[in-house]
Amino acid sequence: MANILKGKKIVLGITGSIAAYKACYIIRGLIKRGAEVQVVITPAGKEFITPITLSALTSKPVISEFFAQRDGTWNSHVDLGLWADAMLIAPATASTIGKMANGIADNMLVTTYLSAKAPVFVAPAMDLDMYAHPSTQKNLETLRSYGNHIIEPATGELASHLVGKGRMEEPENIIRHLEIYFAAKEGDLVGKTVMITAGPTYEKIDPVRFIGNYSSGKMGFALADECAARGAKVILIAGPVQQTTHFPMHQYHAVESAQAMFDAASASFEYVDAAILTAAVADYTPDQVANEKIKREKTGDMTLRLRPTKDIAAFLGEMKGRCPDKILVGFALETNNEQHNAEDKLNRKKLDFIVLNSLNDKGAGFRYDTNKISIIDRTGKKRDYPLKTKVEVATDIIDHLVEVMKHS
Repeated sequence: MANILKGKKIVLGITGSIAAYKACYIIRGLIKRGAEVQVVITPAGKEFITPITLSALTSKPVISEFFAQRDGTWNSHVDLGLWADAMLIAPATASTIGKMANGIADNMLVTTYLSAKAPVFVAPAMDLDMYAHPSTQKNLETLRSYGNHIIEPATGELASHLVGKGRMEEPENIIRHLEIYFAAKEGDLVGKTVMITAGPTYEKIDPVRFIGNYSSGKMGFALADECAARGAKVILIAGPVQQTTHFPMHQYHAVESAQAMFDAASASFEYVDAAILTAAVADYTPDQVANEKIKREKTGDMTLRLRPTKDIAAFLGEMKGRCPDKILVGFALETNNEQHNAEDKLNRKKLDFIVLNSLNDKGAGFRYDTNKISIIDRTGKKRDYPLKTKVEVATDIIDHLVEVMKHS
């Protein structure tokens, strides 16, 4: 996945909350993504987590006071505010939120906040009564009006019953807010809309049986996240899968049948800059669907009469003829004559390039977390890639898409 936080300088403010220990997981997650982290902690925050722990994780001295205790060095809140690409305050207590909202600069964290030129993200952490108090809500609204990004505490039915709405959001979700922000500002697909089809389709025989395939949707969902990480608005059309995306989608259409996927894809294609067709769409569907479960003892041998489904790639290829500026990408999963079959599909369906993978390659195809692909473009040029995780494969495919878009 495109690492949008790589090289980013993050000031992490920690306040006096029981949730302060979660700052360690935030630091680890940010550093894993290539960010540089400088911790600023309030005196109350040091009562919950030691600076030495935080310093060991960041490889930087923790800043708490205006003057360093050992040599009296002045810690410039102005320089720190200018250094940062983002400031994240997590956990943020009701007290700190109140000080931020009203400009009470009585500690290093709040003075750094008041000097920050970078976007500020605030993750509240307190008990439900404090969170719900009108003064806290007023202060949060004030921070929003200043342009701060408030990362709301965990919500939803389960969270509200078990831990309350004042609980700080989980570290991975907090980091995700930063990723989404920077992706929307800096990604190489900002301003583009990409449609992706993913997963299998199920073609009903009766209310309990269907014709399907082994597609898990992993490749399509990895591509959806990769595009979103680069700032694209993603329209994801997915068959029956158990996958979730890391980034929020612009639109998500859950479909079951080939016809439903065709309807959603053909309706969306008009509004996109590119479409990537990864779904394993059924080529045939039962001519008739029984209204009740078919009983074996009543039918004995059974013959299914099948009819062709609508060809999504071919239909979009015809639409592309009227909108030549759109990029259309197909997938070919083959078992024999791989390159010949892929090139034939590429030309027949008017694709800009096609991603080929073979079931003969170990670790490629359905259900695996890995894939081994080749990309073939309209000139017949073929580029082979080694076996990689599907997340890494998604990066390779979208790198190629970006290049095609630059030259189209």
